[in-house]
Amino acid sequence: MAEPLVNQYGADVPKAIARMISAVFPAFASRKFVNDALEGYEALALMPRGKHIAQALQRHLPADYPKAIAILLASLDQPHGRDPGLSLGSFLYLPHTLFVAQFGLGHFEESMRAQHALTQRFTAEFSIRAFLQHHEAATLARFRQWTGDTSEHVRRLVSEGSRPRLPWASRLPAFQKNPAPVLELLELLRDDPALYVRRSVANNLNDIGKDHPELLAQTAKQWLKGASDERRWIVQHALRSAVKRGEAGALSALGFGKSAEVEVANARITPKRVVMGEKVTIAFDITNTSHKAQRLLVDFCIHYVKASGKTSAKVFKLKVLDLAPRDTARLSKTVSTAEMTTRKHHAGKHRVDVLLNGQPQALGVFELVDG
Repeated sequence: MAEPLVNQYGADVPKAIARMISAVFPAFASRKFVNDALEGYEALALMPRGKHIAQALQRHLPADYPKAIAILLASLDQPHGRDPGLSLGSFLYLPHTLFVAQFGLGHFEESMRAQHALTQRFTAEFSIRAFLQHHEAATLARFRQWTGDTSEHVRRLVSEGSRPRLPWASRLPAFQKNPAPVLELLELLRDDPALYVRRSVANNLNDIGKDHPELLAQTAKQWLKGASDERRWIVQHALRSAVKRGEAGALSALGFGKSAEVEVANARITPKRVVMGEKVTIAFDITNTSHKAQRLLVDFCIHYVKASGKTSAKVFKLKVLDLAPRDTARLSKTVSTAEMTTRKHHAGKHRVDVLLNGQPQALGVFELVDG
């Protein structure tokens, strides 16, 4: 099993930050800061550790925020001794961003400059949300400026920081209710030259679609008019959750709005009795029963048994299939039942459906049993 990421965020983090600050601010009480930061540190998860260090910084830096943030910014590129190859290497700057979010709300310009610098070393997507909540108009205005920034990291901060449902972060209820200000920003970034930014734009649209499915479908159709391959990819990625939910608007935007005229036959699920941890193979034939060629969106769904005995559907992407009249294609997919960090398997009968343009059709059942 992989080592928990929090193990990479140990006592060396506040020690490294202390070295960096001392290099530019010799009066910094490094030892007291480190001792303070490590008080109760081991019991905390990753994000709380970052906040804990930020609070210790506030107690040991000058009380005047502009002075404190100037020292922090001056220290950013000082040697820190941490392995740059660590998965959480850039998380060294997590406490800096949380310091801005917690103590910088009363100093807008200083905090914007800080987040502009920090997001190019880590990400300010978590800290910027406090400013969207407390200084919405000013932060949106700054975001509009940043959509033209030379740094792709800053441009991505606009699209990622404004996500209504950003993972690991508090939601933005105002934008969940009315995403129009966010859509205006995404319009400015939809043809960004960096895939890093375009992927973030797609994820933001995906978030919006969870609260406003019709708006997502409408936006997708508008963006697809005269779209480049890059923008078409954004739309397809943004619609992924809506397609899995079988939403008619999303399927229609992608050209799969009509019911498929097909026949599904020769379905095989092997083995029928699967020992926990082994693999199961799902295969079936699809025949175009129409006298016209058809393009089909073909996925399949496993209804996983939960601990309660109820089931939860998980959709697996399969392929887009072009079938000539009366033509038949054999499709198959192998799925592991090994334990995952994102899914815990439970014994029981698991129903399997094929999804044809979002519409389910039963394929069969396999039984998952303990080894």
